[in-house]
Amino acid sequence: MPSKLDDLVLRVEAVLFAAGKPLNAKEIAAGLELDDPRPVQRAVRTLEQTYANRQSALEVRRVADRFALQLREEYVPAVHAVTPVEMAPRTLKALTLIAYHQPILQSVLVRMIGVVAYEEVQHLRGLGLVRTEAKGSTLELTTTKRFAEYFGISGGKPDAIRRFLEEKLGVPPASPPSAPAGTPGEPTPPASTSEELSSPAAVTSGTGEAPGPL
Repeated sequence: MPSKLDDLVLRVEAVLFAAGKPLNAKEIAAGLELDDPRPVQRAVRTLEQTYANRQSALEVRRVADRFALQLREEYVPAVHAVTPVEMAPRTLKALTLIAYHQPILQSVLVRMIGVVAYEEVQHLRGLGLVRTEAKGSTLELTTTKRFAEYFGISGGKPDAIRRFLEEKLGVPPASPPSAPAGTPGEPTPPASTSEELSSPAAVTSGTGEAPGPL
C-alpha cells in the first residue's frame, strides 16, 4: 500500500493533469480540500524529482510560484496534428502581444494582461504557436515556425511578423517595451501599447475570421 505521502503525490499529479494550467500550492490544496498547503509543496517537489528521473514525455514545470504538468518541449511537435487551434479573445490577445514584442519575458506579459498570462502561455505552447525558454526566474517567449506557417507569414522573422500585424490588424508601430527605473532587465511596455493591442479583431491571413481547427 502506498504511504500517505505517496498517495498525496499521486493526487497532486491528478489535479495538475486535470487543471491543464499552472496552479500554486494553495490552489492545489484547495482542490484537494486541504487546509495546509505545506504537504502539497513537499508533494510537488517529489513529483518534480519523479518526472525528472522518469523516461516520460511529460514534465512538471515551475512557473513563478505555480506548477504545471506539461509536455516536454521536444514532444510538442508530435501532437500538432491532433491539437485544434481554438483561441478565445484573451488567448488571441496574449498571442498578439507575444508575437509583436518578441522576445518578451513572461513576467512582462503578466504585467500587461494579468495572471491569466500563465494559463495562456501554457495553452499557446501546447498549440505549438509559442516557444518558451528559461530566463532566470521567468520565461522568454517567442513564436514558433508553426505560428508563421499557420498565419501565412513569409519568413517568420520578428520584423516580418510585426509588419504582418501592423498591416493585417492595423496595429500601430510601437517601440519595444522599455524598462522602468530601478528594474533593469524587466521591461514594462508603455500603457498605450497595451491598450492598442488589447482588442485585436483577429489574427488572419486575409479572411477576416479568427483561426479555426487545423
